[in-house]
Amino acid sequence: MLENGLVMVTIILVINIVYVSFFTIRMILTLKGQRYQAAFISMIEIVIYVIGLGLVLDNLDQIQNIIAYAVGYGIGVIVGMKIEEKLALGYITVNVITKEYDKDLPKDLRAKGYGVTSWAANGLEGDRMALQILTPRKYELKLYDTIKTLDPKAFIIAYEPKTIYGGFWVKSVKKGKLFK
Repeated sequence: MLENGLVMVTIILVINIVYVSFFTIRMILTLKGQRYQAAFISMIEIVIYVIGLGLVLDNLDQIQNIIAYAVGYGIGVIVGMKIEEKLALGYITVNVITKEYDKDLPKDLRAKGYGVTSWAANGLEGDRMALQILTPRKYELKLYDTIKTLDPKAFIIAYEPKTIYGGFWVKSVKKGKLFK
């Protein structure tokens, strides 16, 4: 009997980890406008959800099943976030303000495949260069390392653009020409 209970707890835990991971990924796909992928994931997600919840509701007198469901939910959130980090869907826009005006910095970044727009700026302590850099999210950390190597005192702010339209860089990304 103890073995049966342990098997049930394990099944409920695993089902909920998988369910919430799918839920997290579906939510991210929805936010990124990938409706068909999100719809497909949601079909799988709901089947897993109904099975897991059914197991718990059929055994409400077993507190360990409810605890396994709750713990699986929490672990599923973490697993879903880790999966999303690995998938790194979408793009990131990084605004950089350099310590000093460096006309070679945009050229160096473009040579590495990043989309860069730059302009002269003036800060509290003098002339600066402002850059706006667009890159796929999977190259985000690599971009930060590159910037820190080229200008260790650069000021960096990043955000995810909702819509990207036009420009030569977007065409290059769609053709798969960047970062080879």
